[in-house]
Amino acid sequence: MHTSLKKARIFALLALLILTFSFTFPMIAFNGVLTQIDNQKGDEVSPFSAKVWNLYNKGRYKSISTPKDAHNNLEKMISSASEIGVASLPIWAVSLEAPNYPKEAFPQGIPVFFHFDGFSGEVHEMNTINHYVGMDPMWVGGVFEREIGIYALLLLSLFIIYFIAYNNKYLNYVMLIPASLPLLFIADYSYWLYWFGHNLHDWGAFKIKPFMPTVFGDGKIAQFTTHSYPTIGFYMLVLIGLFSLLAFFAKQKALKEMQA
Repeated sequence: MHTSLKKARIFALLALLILTFSFTFPMIAFNGVLTQIDNQKGDEVSPFSAKVWNLYNKGRYKSISTPKDAHNNLEKMISSASEIGVASLPIWAVSLEAPNYPKEAFPQGIPVFFHFDGFSGEVHEMNTINHYVGMDPMWVGGVFEREIGIYALLLLSLFIIYFIAYNNKYLNYVMLIPASLPLLFIADYSYWLYWFGHNLHDWGAFKIKPFMPTVFGDGKIAQFTTHSYPTIGFYMLVLIGLFSLLAFFAKQKALKEMQA
């Protein structure tokens, strides 16, 4: 087998493994669980889903209202009516700081984490703040993206498997899709920030002009200081993109040399 072809398969396999363990697997394992919990059917959550959630949430942020003994224990979080986020790796982190949220109570401000399939962190508190300035709750945005997320990643995984199994020059270009995931996420995330900031409602107790929330870095909204930065899931997307590009170019080289 051509050396570059071997490299292409190794790079593609690495991209597939990162995609699977960071996003696809926890999204499948936890699919529908939050709906069960919202429908007061938390006792019907499968032990497998609970174990996956517990594993992926070790060391991750929990709402300050969550009892300490319930951290990383989905069953206890359900019984204590704690705020529960999704299991997949968070991709982007946003936090707000304001004088009425003292550092002693909120050392990280009001943090919220964005995932392919939902949110985690102080989601309820963030939605309360959004309502204060006339902004829609977060779940209004990205509904379509969250609905198709699992299926899109499964299809993408299938493409990568076909790339590994077959040497087709046209199929080779499918690796440009996972390579573009970081840019696609930022583009979609930026669009929804713009949409929320430019579709304010009159119900807000505090009136502000339409604005573009900070995509990356620190900003200011009314009396709030905002922080918006990538987190672990985004770095996994960057790795997926890097390995996908390496796989693409390695196979391109192999196919050209094999045809020469």
